[in-house]
Amino acid sequence: MRRTLLVMAISLFCAAVVVAAPDRVKVDGGIIEGMGRQPSGVRIFRGIPFAQPPVGDLRWREPQPVKSWTGVRPAVKFGPRCMQPTIFSDMIFRSDGMSEDCLYLNVWTPARSSAERLPVLVYFYGGGFVAGDSSEPRYDGESMAAKGIVVVTVNYRLGVFGFLAHPELTRESPHKSSGNYGLLDQNAALRWVQRNIAAFGGDPRRVTIAGESAGSVSVSAQMASPLSKGLIAGAIGESGSILGTLRAVPLEQAEREGVKFAAALGAKSLAELRAVSAEKLLEAATKGGMGGIGRFPITIDGYFFTEPPAVTYEAGRQARVPLLIGWNSEEMSWLALLRGREPTPENYAQAVRELYGERAAEILKLYPAATREEVIEAATDLASDRFIAFSTWKWADVHSRTSGQPVYRYFYAHPRPRRRGENAAPARGAIHSAEIEYALGNLAVNNVYEWTPDDYKVSKVIQEYFANFIKRGDPNGPGLPLWPAIRGGGPVQVMRLDVESRVEPERNRARYLLLDQLIEK
Repeated sequence: MRRTLLVMAISLFCAAVVVAAPDRVKVDGGIIEGMGRQPSGVRIFRGIPFAQPPVGDLRWREPQPVKSWTGVRPAVKFGPRCMQPTIFSDMIFRSDGMSEDCLYLNVWTPARSSAERLPVLVYFYGGGFVAGDSSEPRYDGESMAAKGIVVVTVNYRLGVFGFLAHPELTRESPHKSSGNYGLLDQNAALRWVQRNIAAFGGDPRRVTIAGESAGSVSVSAQMASPLSKGLIAGAIGESGSILGTLRAVPLEQAEREGVKFAAALGAKSLAELRAVSAEKLLEAATKGGMGGIGRFPITIDGYFFTEPPAVTYEAGRQARVPLLIGWNSEEMSWLALLRGREPTPENYAQAVRELYGERAAEILKLYPAATREEVIEAATDLASDRFIAFSTWKWADVHSRTSGQPVYRYFYAHPRPRRRGENAAPARGAIHSAEIEYALGNLAVNNVYEWTPDDYKVSKVIQEYFANFIKRGDPNGPGLPLWPAIRGGGPVQVMRLDVESRVEPERNRARYLLLDQLIEK
């Protein structure tokens, strides 16, 4: 009896030791200690540095390898978010303040040991390349990790800090390029994943990159870059691409804007510009509305991009990987098109004429409207296409034609419910960014909206599609409506994601073919 009790006591003691054992992992730079295993079975590591702080002389330089530390570094707090203005009301941060020192990533893993080789999701946040952070609850990786996926969210430099181009920067660069530092941060994170993710039980050969809005643009950009395309096994794009939204410009054009910016600050040299405080730079860069979106564009710099991305995709030189891609039913409001005018057919026609001149009749034929309700619908469609839907369509279309890989296209149509405590009617359609919490399984962490059983039903279906795709390059699985792939210019079937998800034939190809002509004109 005493022997039995002794064995039981030893077993309980050993189990306690195992439970209490520190969750430590060796990564570039040293040993980190995470938050341990959660009730979901997921282990969490926050605020892992993947590059040196881009401060001082490293401001506006390619991300540099992280420096080693001694001892054990805690990985329980999110790192600081990158310098940014406050412009988007739906952004909620859990980050440790704001700083130029912001190149950190986070890992959620369900793996029991480093011997496992689980699929990996690397997610890039949206925010117009001027805002956003990997700590936002809607990007939390625990729900997706619980489905057998190692999830990584990444910080990258924004605005003037991430995309300033300048002739002096180009001259000092070993690659004779400037700008695109935010995209290079993402590339550095992908390379970090290749070197380190196996320690978390992830498979570096099965890395799917994903993002929404600017994050989706980033995915399309990484696929087109010779620096990154070999690091990717699959891609998910939610609303946006480099083939239209926030498109890349020639380096010389971006350099001219950089020179103007420096002159406005009174900086006569790069050294003087680097001496300007981060706060003053941010203030100067965000004047003029919308936090400076588009002021410091992505550049065709000869290094990250060796040619225009559109040329890369048309030639089939992008990462040839499966792509899951789509956009939402109300990416932009009709109000943006009519600019304060009543939604009458006359006002709608006038707004279209102001935008398209002699080609207005062609637009009105494909976006017709004869009643107030039809005007609202047509103007919403046109505003959404102009803003972001067309560029997403373009990416899906060209990749399906030139990659030899399957493309799975969706149309997300489920509106969010009303906000808690408000009597206002909910949105007519699915607004820009509305799908994120649904796709990543994070409705429960967003208390702003009055979620219903239908919302959780939609989320379950979309998250299952995403998880299947990350695991196998195919969203299909048991209990889900069949989602046909688009292959090689064949018939286009689109998955309409809603309370009752279903496949529909492509309806508006003629619209996008016309917009393609007008944009290229």
